[in-house]
Amino acid sequence: MEAAECDALLTEHGFVPFPALPQRPEARLEDIPAGARLTDQEIAPMIAADVSISLMACSQIMGTSIREDIAALFAKYHATKAAQGLQILRMSKKKGWLVPPPLQLKRPELVEV
Repeated sequence: MEAAECDALLTEHGFVPFPALPQRPEARLEDIPAGARLTDQEIAPMIAADVSISLMACSQIMGTSIREDIAALFAKYHATKAAQGLQILRMSKKKGWLVPPPLQLKRPELVEV
């Protein structure tokens, strides 16, 4: 959706958009060997990382854009990505995939030199 909207904007202003990658062939789950499949627990953090990278890119574009319409467009994308990140976080907590690190009960003592 975002890519098509950006491609239309580029075309409207006389720029040739980047060529799209070819479609991947369809695969059935049964065709993928069990050891090669990614689990949902592995996929969720990868999606969360992609969303966080997208948030940073949208923020950078919003901050450096000299056109208000472009900044507003990427503000819309930023809001959508933030909502997706929240959904992934909630799902990861609900499914038990998010494992917080153990609490550090003892703090190391500072050594003065």
